[in-house]
Amino acid sequence: MNTKYLPGILAMAGVVVASNILVQFLFGQWLTWGAFTYPLAFLVTDIMNRVYGVAAARRVVFIGFLVGIGCSLIGTQIVGEYGPLVTLRIAVGSGIAFLTAQLLDVAIFDRLRQGSWWQAPVLSSVIGSSVDTALFFTIAFSGTLAWIEPVNDVSWAGEMLPLLGLGPVAPLWVSLAVADWGVKLAIALVALIPFRIVTRKLMAQVA
Repeated sequence: MNTKYLPGILAMAGVVVASNILVQFLFGQWLTWGAFTYPLAFLVTDIMNRVYGVAAARRVVFIGFLVGIGCSLIGTQIVGEYGPLVTLRIAVGSGIAFLTAQLLDVAIFDRLRQGSWWQAPVLSSVIGSSVDTALFFTIAFSGTLAWIEPVNDVSWAGEMLPLLGLGPVAPLWVSLAVADWGVKLAIALVALIPFRIVTRKLMAQVA
């Protein structure tokens, strides 16, 4: 393995592990602390893509995916107040969402890399984040997919409540998804600052 990719690999692994831990702790009514660390995975992928190219970015994504699987396997063995910390639906949803969204991010970034410096990271992260949120929350909590894990009762997620406490009535999991999506979009914009700084520094080194 090329050692120049090691910082990106370690950063992705760190983000995945931290997010799997912090998702257990609530932040307000609609979010967990993991919602603020997980979007950094897109930042890591985009930096690798800009500096080292598509192949390097995909390699980091696949390693992050494997780390995520490891975290899920560990989580299934830890029993909390309401059962295992990670259920089958959460593990499947997390894995599919991560791999699909990150590879989509890589592909979109590559198509846009010749545009203005901010276009590729913003658009790839926004689209990837949107797909990630839609896939994860639908697979993990939608009542229509209860067949994935019939013994796992997620009826609580289907409770009909005002969207984010203010909008039209919708299942609770939709409010959770919208809140999560909003954080991802905000971080995608804020991440432009470290993206610009880090890529400039690394590209100067590899030039």
